[in-house]
Amino acid sequence: MVEDKISGVVITFFSTASAVGKTLISINMAAELARQGYRVCLADFDLQFGDVANYLQMQGSATVYNAAQRLAEDSEYPLEELVSTCSYNNVSFGVLAAPEELSQAYNFTADMAEQIVKCLRMRYDYVIIDTTSMFSVLNLSLLDLSTIITFLGVVDFIPTIKNMKIGNETLQSLNYDSNKIRLVLNRSDSATQLSIREVEEKTLGSSFYHVLSNDFRAANESVQSGIPLVLRQTNNQLTKDLRQLVALYTNRAYQEEEFFEEPAQKSGGWFSKLFS
Repeated sequence: MVEDKISGVVITFFSTASAVGKTLISINMAAELARQGYRVCLADFDLQFGDVANYLQMQGSATVYNAAQRLAEDSEYPLEELVSTCSYNNVSFGVLAAPEELSQAYNFTADMAEQIVKCLRMRYDYVIIDTTSMFSVLNLSLLDLSTIITFLGVVDFIPTIKNMKIGNETLQSLNYDSNKIRLVLNRSDSATQLSIREVEEKTLGSSFYHVLSNDFRAANESVQSGIPLVLRQTNNQLTKDLRQLVALYTNRAYQEEEFFEEPAQKSGGWFSKLFS
């Protein structure tokens, strides 16, 4: 494949525990980067249970499996013509959803993922990747291709912290550049008797790169509306934390900005559709 001029930054969200907020945070990072004027594509490589399209209420969106098929037919195919677009209030970013069928997930290979990511980074300023929570061959391939790995964790109970410790040690053993792995704590003020400092010093041996507040209500409202927090009219701390995280990644100073007008609710969030 002939490479174009753009060589975008690849940011992968990874964890060794489930339900830590990878999808919510990856969507908001894509939306905030797009809001700042960057060309962004969000690809869902949680092949069996990916929820990016559900969160954004983008049923029928092009999938990573569709992209792999196109590139198998023509390695020069311009994927931006296949990628679906999520738009709200003049902010738009590309989306490649997870496969629609389990059989497609089973037949998806690391080589397919690698080809897709290499193609996307030649066409977008930022490629945001959501993954499943395991050290699989496919995930290791995605981690190798990444410019930045956002290793996401929560401090809620011992098994989760144990998995975070094992995951952090495994990532360190891969001998990546020290700036490549960013340890981010989500839901920092959730009810727990565990000290963040104690986890950093005694368990992880390193400090968290950034800390995100716990705000279940704001996150749930965002999921129900299908609109990322950073594009909603909200002044909660979680939204500020998400914007600050993006500011750290772009090396731009964080500034408070005016919020968009609050949107009308879309008809029925994806959660309600599960039981309809």
